[in-house]
Amino acid sequence: MHVADVARALDLLGVFAFAVNGAFTAVAKTRVDIVGILALGVITALGGGIIRDLCIGAVPPAAFTDPYYLTLAAGGALIAFFVSGVPRLLHHSILVLDAVGLSVFAVSGAQKALAFGLDPAPAILLGAVTAVGGGTIRDVIIREIPSVMTSGLYAIPALVGAAITVAAAQIAIPGVSGAVAGAAVCFLIRMLGLRFKIDAPTSLRRRRERRD
Repeated sequence: MHVADVARALDLLGVFAFAVNGAFTAVAKTRVDIVGILALGVITALGGGIIRDLCIGAVPPAAFTDPYYLTLAAGGALIAFFVSGVPRLLHHSILVLDAVGLSVFAVSGAQKALAFGLDPAPAILLGAVTAVGGGTIRDVIIREIPSVMTSGLYAIPALVGAAITVAAAQIAIPGVSGAVAGAAVCFLIRMLGLRFKIDAPTSLRRRRERRD
């Protein structure tokens, strides 16, 4: 499978996962109606990819030219709306789908950046931006501090996953293998961070506040 096909497939998987995650988050943390839920789901799903495409000059962004992107985003948000009445399902799904979207977007973002001729370091950065961009926009809209700034091990797994993908490309490992490895490591780090409540390093003042 061509690298571009791998990146697109991962992009679409991330779109669906983040659409459901964004809609679930809207239900759990806001009082918006179905229109607001759809909007937040679509923004979460497409925001990071749009930022990436604008940065690398892939215009118009894929979200505006490929009908599958908007269809999957809206469909995922609608599914979330209709199954969001189960509180336990809601909480668990938000975490898992967030980790899935984070992982595949970090990989697809890095792969697409490389395909457009960017060097490894900018490609890794854009992989992380793709992964956290949509959720950051969503959190700003609902007046929350973005998860990337507060959640232990959020941006770090995205950077690691993107770095593995870029490294695999540099040593000519097939695109599918590099993508799977990057996404799997990113997902594992994120879930371990949630399971064991591992946080990224914070300031000395913040650590003292937590002890108090």
